[in-house]
Amino acid sequence: MKSQMRGERFGMNKKISIVIPCYRSENTIEYVVNLIDETMKTHTEYDYEVILVNDGSPDNTFEVISKLAIQDEHILAIDLSRNFGQHSALMAGYSMVTGDYVLGMDDDGEHDPREMFKLIEELEKGYDYVCAKFPSTNHSLYKRLGSKFNDWMATRFIGKPKGAIFSSFYVMRRYVVDEIVKSTNPYPYVGGMLVSVTKRLSYVSIEHCSRYAGESSYHFKNSVSLWVNGITAYSVKPLWGASILGILFDLVGIIIALVLFVRKIVNPEVLIGMGLCMACVFLVNGIVMILLGLIGEYIGRIYMLSNHIPQYTIRQVINKKGMEIRGKNDV
Repeated sequence: MKSQMRGERFGMNKKISIVIPCYRSENTIEYVVNLIDETMKTHTEYDYEVILVNDGSPDNTFEVISKLAIQDEHILAIDLSRNFGQHSALMAGYSMVTGDYVLGMDDDGEHDPREMFKLIEELEKGYDYVCAKFPSTNHSLYKRLGSKFNDWMATRFIGKPKGAIFSSFYVMRRYVVDEIVKSTNPYPYVGGMLVSVTKRLSYVSIEHCSRYAGESSYHFKNSVSLWVNGITAYSVKPLWGASILGILFDLVGIIIALVLFVRKIVNPEVLIGMGLCMACVFLVNGIVMILLGLIGEYIGRIYMLSNHIPQYTIRQVINKKGMEIRGKNDV
């Protein structure tokens, strides 16, 4: 059935699937959708759909996007059964796309839909993924630092090409999304899956807009969760690092022991000192606990995967025809 829905589009305009995760966006999402509609009216060479995914938002976000879906045949509203996180919400949206290009953007108005064709123009030069690079943003300091750390992590641990960047305003080819949705990881990280499919990545400089209303719900814990997902789900390099670190500390311990032994032989009156011993004990035990915690994180995720914990669960989908109860439980 899905393959029929995703049939070839010979002789037709190319179609853009716009996927937007929604959380606490009851006051912003209609503004974003209206901008998309105005933009697409000036680019009739493209067909389009807007897939709005309510990620367990505690406000009236789903009521707002349901109303939009019933009013406009281009819009599909998806309601997740609880808050699964931004990347799980993206996976839910990706599972429903029918377009040739898949475009992602935020729900708060910080990304101008009128700029999407700059991304598409770059994509059509032969790239598989193109995102926006913002010379300046209105984000808080910790969020900017978090983004830089995430970029460093993606380069060092999951193989993102140097110079390429990730952002939440992007477009990629359909075949990339078709590969991404094959993942069954209960803690998806789209960037990790992306670089496992293609290295043809690029970016375009675009001005960052001010948030239309309200405050961002993306906090420090979200950044930490994203880092952990990226490291433990799509790379084993931290385990290599743990082994190397363990060897280095063993060498340091051997060197210290030899130095103390030689000093004691040369001058028997020299006191080795309990303070040094206690410091070494605390240092080594601290390293051991960190490494055990890292290994435990990997084991925990293997356990989750073996128990088929879902990436997301769709409660219902609403389109122009009204409500369709899916009861879909994808992993």
